Amino acid sequence: MAKRKKRPMTLLEIMVVIFIIGIVGTVIGVNMKGSLEQGKAFKSEQGSRQIYEILNLEMAKGSAIPTKLDSKTALRIVKDSGLAKDAKKLMEDGWGRPYRILVKDDESDIRVISDSFVRYMRTKKKMSHAQINEKYTWMDETNCREIAEAS
Repeated sequence: MAKRKKRPMTLLEIMVVIFIIGIVGTVIGVNMKGSLEQGKAFKSEQGSRQIYEILNLEMAKGSAIPTKLDSKTALRIVKDSGLAKDAKKLMEDGWGRPYRILVKDDESDIRVISDSFVRYMRTKKKMSHAQINEKYTWMDETNCREIAEAS
């Protein structure tokens, strides 16, 4: 029985394999980009809700007065509460931007808002402003005002 000679791969075969790998990589990359955006949105949703709950809990204990609550004070309150592992990181949304902290006009409640999250929900998820306010009540800006930053 004669031994068969191994035939080397031709340049064309190598190019076809590289082309197929490139197509598969592109498809995976496009799908990963969508997953990264969803991850950022999830982090923003959970982070803003956690900050909202921590600040409300501390307000209920008498630790914070809404009219004097600015971003630096909010960071200190979240840090001092012991309920957040890394308070400084928690105070940023999934896109690395700080949350906006608002107070209701009647000073009965606060709001923690990620503008990037709201923009994501409006453009990618096609949610109206009313739908966002209904689902994410801690981000409802209705009858709220900005809190003055401490100088």
